[in-house]
Amino acid sequence: MGSKWKTVKMALGSNLCVYVPPADADVSPPQSERCSDAALLSPASDQRSLGGSATAPRPWSPALRLSKSFSRSSKKCTICLTSMKRGEGQAIFTAECSHSFHFQCISSNVKHGNQICPICRAKWKEVPLQVSTGLNNPVMAVIRQFPPHNTSNRHVTAAVFPANEPPVFNDDEPLDLQSSTTTSNGSDSQRVKLETYTEVPAVPRFTTTDDFTVLIHLKAPVSTSINPGQTVVNRAPRAPVDLVTVLDISGSMAGTKLALLKRAMGFVIQNLGPADRLAVIAFSSTARRLFPLRKMSDSGKQHALQAVNSLAANGGTNIAEGLRKGRKVMEDRREKNPVASIILLSDGQDTYTVAASFNSSSNSNSGGQNRSNYHLLLPGVGTGIEIPVHTFGFGTDHDASLMHSISEISGGTFSFIETESVIQDAFAQCIGGLLSVVVKSLQLIIETENPGIRLKSLKAGSYKNHLMPDRRSGIIDVGDMYADEERDFLASVNVPKEKELTSLLFKVRCYYTDPFTKETVKLETEDVTIKRPEKVGSENVVSIEVDRQRNRLQAAEAMVQAREAAEKGDLTRAVGALEGCRVVLSGTVSARSGDRLCMALDAELKEMQERMASQHVYEASGRAYILSGLSSHSWQRATARGDSTDGSSLVQSYQTPSMTQMLTRSQANLVRPRPR
Repeated sequence: MGSKWKTVKMALGSNLCVYVPPADADVSPPQSERCSDAALLSPASDQRSLGGSATAPRPWSPALRLSKSFSRSSKKCTICLTSMKRGEGQAIFTAECSHSFHFQCISSNVKHGNQICPICRAKWKEVPLQVSTGLNNPVMAVIRQFPPHNTSNRHVTAAVFPANEPPVFNDDEPLDLQSSTTTSNGSDSQRVKLETYTEVPAVPRFTTTDDFTVLIHLKAPVSTSINPGQTVVNRAPRAPVDLVTVLDISGSMAGTKLALLKRAMGFVIQNLGPADRLAVIAFSSTARRLFPLRKMSDSGKQHALQAVNSLAANGGTNIAEGLRKGRKVMEDRREKNPVASIILLSDGQDTYTVAASFNSSSNSNSGGQNRSNYHLLLPGVGTGIEIPVHTFGFGTDHDASLMHSISEISGGTFSFIETESVIQDAFAQCIGGLLSVVVKSLQLIIETENPGIRLKSLKAGSYKNHLMPDRRSGIIDVGDMYADEERDFLASVNVPKEKELTSLLFKVRCYYTDPFTKETVKLETEDVTIKRPEKVGSENVVSIEVDRQRNRLQAAEAMVQAREAAEKGDLTRAVGALEGCRVVLSGTVSARSGDRLCMALDAELKEMQERMASQHVYEASGRAYILSGLSSHSWQRATARGDSTDGSSLVQSYQTPSMTQMLTRSQANLVRPRPR
């Protein structure tokens, strides 16, 4: 036995590769059959290329004998969290730092560029790799790395594992053009509804007002409804979707997290239609396209499920590389469905080059980091054809500021998944919206005709908007709308003195694209007028509709102020800003009338106060909770918040019927684990 140990130590300590043999192999290798680093790292498609000569080495080595000894002290592999007991038929790798792992698990970790011990973070000089020899089974090798002046670790990995991905992702499955020829009948129920509300019905004739508010309300067409017999009746077809999922499979996702992610992805796949297309990107230390953009027919779903089920957690967290791959899939498409979106999920901080370079000029606090350069990784930004990235921050260790920034820049939403059991519901709510798009590229135009009236401001949240220099007109780019979705914008104007009995404040026009006919739909112009009596009476009350939206915007502003204070460590001022807003809201007209949105805003602000009880609580969940709330309010779209997607009336106020139906479907087939 002593001679065997001596042989193993000499092999591991030299600049040689060591192959792992079958259990019954001889443990005394002839000296002539060792293989150099240079020979192993050259691309090999046959036996001769491995050895550099006509005689190929046999796959054997004493390394397997090591695994039997190491299994006595190593109970579980820290990567896959399964047993490493003797006799289970899996080779064990023990590094210089004395920590042991399944050879297959740690070689996959190294394959993705992570050559640091996952336990103690020691940098390894010798790394385990699984190498293809052209035989039926791959062989396992321990390789001493090249010195830095010869090549980099990135090049070593690339040489042993040549990319199987095509250089251009133009292999998307062709669309069936016949499937998208369905058109609506042009009825009023299938057109966007436009309504306006003035803050009060009348202004005295000889009185001027510098800041008069008008609410512009939009509602998208209805897609489906459920009659008392629970039969779904189609009213308007939906647009098919190109969906790219970018999934974090770093080492921290191992175990329950990855299992629940696979189940959630299975739910998404099963609920996509045959005209929808899906691609799957997985990232850890690097990123890889596991599944090309393919229609979700029965066979397409089967292959997509196989790709998702093959995911294994290992390596670091390279969000930037995952985004690059997702962008590339979208940009290289030969054909395009009317709707396109990216879903990005991560449970950690981006620890790689891009994030590090962005952090160099930012604050040390992660909440204050400048992430603006991430827009370079997003598809279509600045071209007018932006593709929204809906981000999901998973757990308490993710970078909420980064995920929120990515979603804001791209036009997507940010959801905070606090507990593992909610991940499927969060995905269900998101795709419930994506699978119900009935309006494309909606644009709202506001114009004044009275030379004495000017637009003071447009309050549109995160939607792009601008006023013309003369302030006689303004534009809001609303973009896509889900079926039954609503949007509310506030426009402020001055009201001059008037001789007439009515004043025309401005006109509102609306244009959008029908995703099926590709035709532009123009709504009838809405005239916004107010009465101008000499005096106003008690009937001139404030509109609850306008007051409700003022409260929403005021609450969002308080959230911004509270977050800014919390990032500076001033939690007292942060809590005070939220409390002050609650006091103001309680005295509004809508609050006194028992308005549901106003009560939900108060409950949300209170929850945020509780998540600022200490700096630790804020770092763990408060920041992500506030950012997901801001995302929801700024886009007026439902997001997952904390440990629930439907536990508050606030979330429900933004949910569309399609989202609610998809959530119900998710919860009906999901057996939730018991809370810890």
